[in-house]
Amino acid sequence: MNKRTKWWYAWRAIAGLVIGMIGHEAYALDFNIVTAGERGTYIQIGKDLATIIAKPAGIDLGVLPSNGSVENVKRLRYDPGIKLALVQSDVYQAFLDLAPTDRSAADIIRPLRVILPLYDEEIYFLVAADSPLNWIHEIKGQPINIGPIGSGTALSTTTLYQLMFGEQIASATNLPNEQALIKLTEDHKGVVAIVGGQPTPLLSGMKPEAKQYVKILKLDPNHPTTAAALKTYFNANVRQISYPNLLSADQSTYAVKALLVTYDFSYGARQRPSSTTLVKLAKALCDNFDLLQDSGHSKWRDVRLAMPDLGSGWTYYQPTSRELAACIKAHAPAPAPLPAPAPARGSCSLQEQVLGLCK
Repeated sequence: MNKRTKWWYAWRAIAGLVIGMIGHEAYALDFNIVTAGERGTYIQIGKDLATIIAKPAGIDLGVLPSNGSVENVKRLRYDPGIKLALVQSDVYQAFLDLAPTDRSAADIIRPLRVILPLYDEEIYFLVAADSPLNWIHEIKGQPINIGPIGSGTALSTTTLYQLMFGEQIASATNLPNEQALIKLTEDHKGVVAIVGGQPTPLLSGMKPEAKQYVKILKLDPNHPTTAAALKTYFNANVRQISYPNLLSADQSTYAVKALLVTYDFSYGARQRPSSTTLVKLAKALCDNFDLLQDSGHSKWRDVRLAMPDLGSGWTYYQPTSRELAACIKAHAPAPAPLPAPAPARGSCSLQEQVLGLCK
């Protein structure tokens, strides 16, 4: 065997080993969650699930960035490698609302199931620091950057605007958040909409000089447009401690609920792998929920380990809901002992009588 032949066989052996490793890695990461942009809250939540919950349970959970909730819904429906998605509640609802008259929307949303409602995700409207605007209801008629087409931010912003003003945004742009903020500081015009659970890294990472360039608009709970919007969205408190270089005090804004969503693996002819891994993940989530709240993103502290009633048309994923219900019940704290009865007294005040503190 000559030298060239030896090198050829050696190269084939090395190439086969590399391809085998790549194939194993692709298989190991065939259990993925889609999140959002690299600097958003969703991707941090996904990484927490992968490192604090999935990995110790022996599950390889890949965390993939995306353009946001609309893309996540479609990828969860049609990509076999996607088993979990983080989705905004208004995006989920939008597909449900369209389903009766739109076959495509119906096909997409029908097999999707909720594992757990998570937390409220704040909606921020930013303007130039020298803008005369101070309140969210003042954005009517302004050019607004709503984020990339297909993102949850784009859908939330356009839906919220429609609810508030009864009309569509007249001038919308679709730049990524970072580019839109840079343009805002250069042009001193328009509004940039950002959706992210606080503290969202894009805003919390701003330096002290940021106040010279941008500001976050406030929600007026008494304005007529607010009541209309709060039929779908929520009133949230933006904490000054979350954005110390942007805010001097806490202030209100709108919020939308974040959901952990999966696929019903028994749906239709195109079945996906067994739900065993998801059940295992759900149990690990319940068993280690305190660790997640202590060590993960601060938004985990806003999550309740509970399965409240969902909106019309929404459905929990039964295999994980059974596991979570049993686990939540097993971890429920014992009822506190009743206080010792107060010693009898000759007379009681009216307040004590009303509160049942008298014998």
